[in-house]
Amino acid sequence: MRTDSNNENSVPKDFENIDNSNFAPRTQRHKHQTEQGKKPLSRQKEHSKRKLALEEKMKENSLLEKNSNEVLHYVGVPSTNLTSNSLKDGYRSTKQHHTKKNGNGSPEIKYELPPKCEITGKEAISALSRAKSKQCRQEIAEVYCQHKQGKLMPEKVTRLCPLEGKANNNVQWDEDSMEYMAANPVRIAFVLVVHGRASRQLQRMFKAIYHKDHYYYIHCDKRSNYLYRQVMQFSSQYPNVRVTTWRMATIWGGASLLSTYLQSMRDLLEMPDWSWDFFINLSAADYPVRTNDQLVAFLSRYRDMNFLKSHGRDNARFIRKQGLDRLFLECDTHMWRLGDRKIPEGITVDGGSDWFLLNRKFVEYVTFSNDDLVTKMKRFYSYTLLPAESFFHTVLENSPYCDTMVDNNLRITNWNRKLGCKCQYKHIVDWCGCSPNDFKPSDFHRFQQTARPTFFARKFEAAVNQEIIGQLDYYLYGNYPSGTPGLRSYWENLYDEPDGIHSINDVMLTMFHSFSRMGLKRAEGSLHTDGENTCRYYPMGHPVSVHLYFLADRFQGFLIKHHATNLAVSKLETLETWVMPKKVFKIANPTSDFGRLQFSEAGTEWDAKERIFRNFGGIMGPMDEPIAMQKWGKGPNITVTVVWIDPVNVIAATYDILIESSAEYTHYKPPLNLPLRPGIWTIRVLHHWVPVAETRFLISPLTFSNRQPIKSDDVAKFHGGPPKNAYMEQSFQGLNPVLNIPINSNQVEQAKKNAALVGSKLESWVDSLANNIWSAVDICTTGPSSCPVMQSCSQTAWSSLSPDPKSELGLIKHDGRLR
Repeated sequence: MRTDSNNENSVPKDFENIDNSNFAPRTQRHKHQTEQGKKPLSRQKEHSKRKLALEEKMKENSLLEKNSNEVLHYVGVPSTNLTSNSLKDGYRSTKQHHTKKNGNGSPEIKYELPPKCEITGKEAISALSRAKSKQCRQEIAEVYCQHKQGKLMPEKVTRLCPLEGKANNNVQWDEDSMEYMAANPVRIAFVLVVHGRASRQLQRMFKAIYHKDHYYYIHCDKRSNYLYRQVMQFSSQYPNVRVTTWRMATIWGGASLLSTYLQSMRDLLEMPDWSWDFFINLSAADYPVRTNDQLVAFLSRYRDMNFLKSHGRDNARFIRKQGLDRLFLECDTHMWRLGDRKIPEGITVDGGSDWFLLNRKFVEYVTFSNDDLVTKMKRFYSYTLLPAESFFHTVLENSPYCDTMVDNNLRITNWNRKLGCKCQYKHIVDWCGCSPNDFKPSDFHRFQQTARPTFFARKFEAAVNQEIIGQLDYYLYGNYPSGTPGLRSYWENLYDEPDGIHSINDVMLTMFHSFSRMGLKRAEGSLHTDGENTCRYYPMGHPVSVHLYFLADRFQGFLIKHHATNLAVSKLETLETWVMPKKVFKIANPTSDFGRLQFSEAGTEWDAKERIFRNFGGIMGPMDEPIAMQKWGKGPNITVTVVWIDPVNVIAATYDILIESSAEYTHYKPPLNLPLRPGIWTIRVLHHWVPVAETRFLISPLTFSNRQPIKSDDVAKFHGGPPKNAYMEQSFQGLNPVLNIPINSNQVEQAKKNAALVGSKLESWVDSLANNIWSAVDICTTGPSSCPVMQSCSQTAWSSLSPDPKSELGLIKHDGRLR
């Protein structure tokens, strides 16, 4: 990978190897799928030899697999579980109440209003069969028919640029000259388009880019209410910060992102008290690599220029891989592909990165012009995938301002296409694209070695790695004073009471209540003295908030803020409990001579790009579908056996993985029948049938169903394990004696009794299981407490209420900065 990568568009370079084939109507639910592999199956001789050896060991059929560094391939999997469609298509179909079958077996769509044309395109039919709302299906039908009748897309657009070809402006980078401020420095409008829950990372970034002479306009995604509340709180402290009064639900690749930028531009131009010269878009995943003063000095020298990064030279290939020759429609927070379309004649289509710096003149032109180019391009890009990656490039290159284009957006982006091009957005976009990786400390040299003008970098994610953000911050502004608290800590909100209890699922609600009870037991056990009630509590109500807690870039557990009644004085107090995961991975004893396995873990929401489970802490319930991950060191090619064992020693799945010498990670989700039996599960890794290591994980029983205390009929549905104890079509019972995993009839009987529990007995069972995986480390109070030895949360190093100076926003300093 080049140190100074300029290629910033979101579509893979190796587009020809990515399958963006048509999405057929899905009428069967593919319950279990594997990810698309990168290499063909091979080594048939080795596989046959291994298979024979396995058959001697056991009379049952096991799943054999081969590794291709990141993803696993099936060998000998029943054809019902693996089809070419399930390899290519990341979608899971859902029951469509609005479809029925006709005589040919094709779905027949029911509409609110009949469409104005016959819908024959298979992509449009597929979109209609998958769309959830009536309104979206109606929009799909209307747009398809308009396009089919030639009324939607412009056929020809007027080019207004006097140049032949593309402008070639080469801006110079002179580090020394950047130290001198221009006589008439430019003023910048920073537009922050943010989403998610990482409010502290956003505040830290805002702190780094803030200066009293510039303007900050913030758009919070419509679905990110917690972040919106945080932004409203800090924005009110500064006169040059405003928040959009409107909010859109922007999705990756969606047309709504372009609408957000265009509306933001209009808003900024209509603010008479904000006089700005440049428009810069940023997200919470950006961070400056040079100071505001350096950026202002540079832009003041090139105040007439517009900075966008283009894709390169092969325009036809860019159009094809970007899907510009396809018709898309955004509705139901999804980009639906509806068919082919033609690129308008008369203009050159361009594009690349959707991060840019545009001067005010061009922003005014794009916002207010009614000429042929702007009007028709706005219409064309309303039905385009990733429109923000191409609209401004195309308009600028064909406009009267074409000579102001600089092929550089002044950013460095961490592209690692081997990891970032996993078709990870197919659940929201009918297309395969790429996403940059997060920067890590090993990348720091790239910020200093870039040969072109660079002022921002992306992506950064404190939940993945905060150290690199700290390094950049110190590089720009120097170290914080010695003894500053919280510099290596990071907190990220997971749940907040104003969002409502329906914003978290039943498994999380179950576990957060259990964690609260664990905290109260810790308070009673460690703070309580005999004969006194001052530190004894009774839990009250749902949790107030939940935070993820990281220290030195390691997940340290959950922080649960919750109410409890102090039994000594019958008063309500608000406490915060810290629960930390126990060590669940262990090397076999006695240690085998096999040393390649470094770590193994089970969880959900595996992020193949960052190689982490996004479900931090691995909270899982009976209806979840766990993935087993293994991390490998370098070594010879080997084959290992992975065995999944449920809480009563039923072997739920077993398969072999062929680990190549260069493999770093493997992960696989066995197609288990649900519900999974609640309790402590074990995953063992064996080499030549000798145990190498094992990891444990909890499938939690549910104390809630639809956020209400669970009832007996629901308990029977969720807690009894799969029908007939069969997790898969194959039975692996013959392996129990081979692996010395006896099934104990008393255990089985106890599991049946537990599966019928409700009320306080069910809570006690959940708590006893949670104690195997989690420990309550500490507890504190958020306000006055009748427990005399209870510490204040603001005085701890770990609480979400403890000091966090790196992301706290204070008064403007004498130099106009916050940092």
